[in-house]
Amino acid sequence: MNTIESIQNEIVEEFSLFEDWMQRYEYMIELGKSLPLIDEKYKTEDHIIKGCQSKVWIHADLEEDQLKFTADSDAIITKGIIALLIRVFSNQHPKDILEANTDFIDKIGLKEHLSPTRANGLVSMIKQIKMYAVAFQTQLN
Repeated sequence: MNTIESIQNEIVEEFSLFEDWMQRYEYMIELGKSLPLIDEKYKTEDHIIKGCQSKVWIHADLEEDQLKFTADSDAIITKGIIALLIRVFSNQHPKDILEANTDFIDKIGLKEHLSPTRANGLVSMIKQIKMYAVAFQTQLN
């Protein structure tokens, strides 16, 4: 199993290959296209991330002590952002998610290249992922 830190390092390395932010945005759009689709039954108000300008749905299941996330968005850049986060946090133990930092976001320069509303949405996405981790960690204890 890849650790959260090793996945974050892979992402930082991948983003360093691009010369400008247009290429990075294109890459994020491609990541969004490869996102495992969320089951339509989870595209409800209960699964919408509050604080995002666009609609973002996220769902988590616990399988063998690891969280498995699925998500979707109605905006292509936002879909790429959630795809990055799911890549980092899916298939991880809730405790590891709660202890993880997200400094890879700063290392790739993502936050500074997002509009203020998208940056707020990014924070809301991370917060929701950590809230799932808290809920499932409580079940495990």
